[in-house]
Amino acid sequence: MLEKDNGVTYSFDVCSHCATICCQDAKPPLSKKRKKTIKENLARQKISIKEPFAKESYYYPSVDELLYCGFFNKKTGKCVVHSVKPETCVAGPITFDINFYTKKIEWFLKKGEICAYAATLYADKEAFKKHFKIAKKQITQLVSELDPEELRAIVKIDEPQTFKIGENDLPLKTQIKLKLK
Repeated sequence: MLEKDNGVTYSFDVCSHCATICCQDAKPPLSKKRKKTIKENLARQKISIKEPFAKESYYYPSVDELLYCGFFNKKTGKCVVHSVKPETCVAGPITFDINFYTKKIEWFLKKGEICAYAATLYADKEAFKKHFKIAKKQITQLVSELDPEELRAIVKIDEPQTFKIGENDLPLKTQIKLKLK
């Protein structure tokens, strides 16, 4: 994203002043490929996390007793796997849903009341356009890599504090995987 002179990213500059913690009770989905990449990244950094991943109906980063992501460093307020973080973390505050009837992936943005970054990003049309392009690529990749049961479980998660910003056709391979074709 856009770099500032003080070395923090555009998003971190906004997010570091926010009272809402996106790294708490989020449970971003992980594909097998992303889990492998994160494990390799942790090993390179010599960071040991006993159980880095958890699974309910899909895999996600493990959480502590306060539901903070296991990769969130509470001292620095930063992600220890930032360079390889989950696709939905890269995409945030943009999120998605799948419309099984229209065979579309629908794009949503969190409302400014719950995400200061979303409001700031949306107001900066050029930054928003760049971020939306990255978000769509990241989430489309994730959707293509998740198995159908995981994907169906994820899209059942309600995100009422969002508004629709667009839609695209689901890639054909994803439609076939979901038995929509």
